[in-house]
Amino acid sequence: MSYKSYVTPEYYLDQYEGDIVPEEELAKALKQASRHIDSLTYNRIVGRGFSSLAEFQQEVIREVVCMQADFEYENADEISSVLSSYSINGVSAQFGSSWNVFTDKGVAMKRDVYTLLSQTGLCCRLAR
Repeated sequence: MSYKSYVTPEYYLDQYEGDIVPEEELAKALKQASRHIDSLTYNRIVGRGFSSLAEFQQEVIREVVCMQADFEYENADEISSVLSSYSINGVSAQFGSSWNVFTDKGVAMKRDVYTLLSQTGLCCRLAR
């Protein structure tokens, strides 16, 4: 059985009304974002099955996958960079855990999006 994203390209385009990720890259971006959500939720979605989650959890996960796909597409160069910070002529940039970016298990995500994902109850290290 092959891995399937929690969001279809049709959902992204029609219901989420996304327009950041180009259609030809959308399936791949949604699958990658779904895998990152699995990492941050300790594979609890895979273990329980997406359809067995509460409707609220399913809707939040779909929204977070779309938001994460957008974030990863817009910031692909920074996310894949091996540098965590650099400075050129007095101008510096930093990527990693900061006030607005959350990083865990090699996944970078906007902090407010992680907070939304946490509302599902699937991100707690102690949960079963």
